Amino acid sequence: MSELDYHHIILTDDTAAGIAPSELEPILHKLLTALEIREKYMHRSLQRFPRSTAQTLRKVNKEHWTEDQDVQPEFTCYPDDMLQALSVKDIPADLPYSLAMRDGVITLLDSAGNPYMPGSLRYPDHSEYTEDLKTLLGIISNGPLKTYCSQRLKILSSKFHLHLLVNEKKEFVDLQIASHSDFYNVGKVDTHIHAAACMNQKRFLQFICKTYERDAERVVQEVGGKKTTLRELFQCLKLTPENLDIDALNMRADRETFQRFDRFNDKYNPVGANELRALYLKTNNFIKGEYFADLVKEFADSLDDASNQFAELRLSIYGSRPTEWTDLADWFFSQKACTPKIRWMIQVPRIYNVFHKLKRLTNFAEMLDNLFRPIFEATLYPQKHKSLHLFLKYVTAFDSVDDESKTDEGFFPELPLPANWTSKKNPPYSYYQYYMFSNITVLNHLRRERGMNTFLYRPHCGEAGSHTHLVDGFLTADNISHGLRLKKDPALQYLYYLAQIPIAMSPLSNNCLFLEYSHSPFYQLFQTGLVVSLSTDDPLLFHFTKEPLIEEYAVAAQFWKLTTCDMCEIARNSVKQSGLSHQEKQNFLGVNYLKDGPEGNDMHRSNVSQIRIAFRFESWNQELKILSQSGKA
Repeated sequence: MSELDYHHIILTDDTAAGIAPSELEPILHKLLTALEIREKYMHRSLQRFPRSTAQTLRKVNKEHWTEDQDVQPEFTCYPDDMLQALSVKDIPADLPYSLAMRDGVITLLDSAGNPYMPGSLRYPDHSEYTEDLKTLLGIISNGPLKTYCSQRLKILSSKFHLHLLVNEKKEFVDLQIASHSDFYNVGKVDTHIHAAACMNQKRFLQFICKTYERDAERVVQEVGGKKTTLRELFQCLKLTPENLDIDALNMRADRETFQRFDRFNDKYNPVGANELRALYLKTNNFIKGEYFADLVKEFADSLDDASNQFAELRLSIYGSRPTEWTDLADWFFSQKACTPKIRWMIQVPRIYNVFHKLKRLTNFAEMLDNLFRPIFEATLYPQKHKSLHLFLKYVTAFDSVDDESKTDEGFFPELPLPANWTSKKNPPYSYYQYYMFSNITVLNHLRRERGMNTFLYRPHCGEAGSHTHLVDGFLTADNISHGLRLKKDPALQYLYYLAQIPIAMSPLSNNCLFLEYSHSPFYQLFQTGLVVSLSTDDPLLFHFTKEPLIEEYAVAAQFWKLTTCDMCEIARNSVKQSGLSHQEKQNFLGVNYLKDGPEGNDMHRSNVSQIRIAFRFESWNQELKILSQSGKA
């Protein structure tokens, strides 16, 4: 593996890249400082940080490290044995701790009422987070650093083009060595897909017509004590199966939704009727989410037909009431939504202002309490919350979602604490990210101490709006979705490259919302060497075929002329950033997939050319080698 037959692309004396020697040292110092800050946040929250980057930091500044920071396990732990995970026989005992919300973060209290900190827990307080945020903003706005990062990115892109010129045929031969490693057979994961839109329009329409023919006289709704059958609901909406077609559904995002997130949200309502959305696309309704579960099962069946294809479906928890988690867990088990091809993520819409206007919430702390207290209780008292305890075994990550183009205001030292946030205004993006991250950090330490699976933080980030969102993502997120704004910020893009932060991108979705397909930065980020993958986002609104993820790859392959090796590399990236179990990742990526570089892969199990893996690792390692030359220590 260490002597692969290909042309290595190495630049001699590759240090300053046109930067004056007097400017180089401060630039490298700033880049290292940014990486140290990210490593601190990833370590505290038990999320992933690449070994090679960590070793570079230790080489430059040994005082920055402690012994346990050299360990880089992957904490996302989806159960390998699904039936065993559903068993109630080995549920842990309850612990004698209580919970309290303090300054927006759930705190554990012992029997004497004193705070208890599990493990090596230490999450950043408001002032530390804000100082780190300001430090990073200062770093990426530095003129010489931006010039340096821009030139480094161009060099990386040029290296990739040169690599293709001299090694592309060798890569194709390399792929042929391993049997059953073509694009259709390699493992691929739709790492960004919302459960309420996981099916295409034709399948959804057929399902609606099928339920009408079967359940026309079934009571499906109750409002004000009045029960309504499916037939009566259709009559009220002036619908019949005969006049219901895809055009009538009106759920396809098109030019009307471009730069109009409000119209995009309305597209989730079949024929513009919120009643049908509540009936077919919600887990908590009069029929206990039965239709929605059936749609998810049909989607899971389609994944079974596709070879080695998985999806991570996002379910919403709004934080508007404390019973949401219990209701979701009850839906999961009562409707038998557990399936081997699907992993689950929890998305939290940033719509505090909506619930405050409806008088369901009085302050932001109440929303945070509704979001996190139930899962803390299920972790502390699993015997009392068996369904939720078992459901959490199938949750791999949290997401934060909403329209990023909304205006943000201020850093939160000047903003009130969550208990005092009684304003009708919605908190800014950074405010949400800090409190989501801090609570997940405490939860992860508690769950690791109890031997339970931990969670990653994988928010929507950089789709639109301020570039500061990407700085928040750099601080808090294991990986992000979208990342379009990286195109306009070379310093952040280079930092995301050095830290190898995965990015799930959805060019077809962006094409209808924020950025035309021809302007998508996906291929530019890919050729530079960022860990990008393709995802569908909302097949119901954007896709037409039975296999939306393959459709996403097919369009990208045609537009950017991707080779088989390119598509296999993108698929490999999706597996690495996903919540698949260790065993499944080993099957797809090699027995030592946690290691950086080609030595971390098994030739017969890899789903991408070993030459491509080696080239990517060498390019990345050369950038880290330049960083290690800093005299920061």
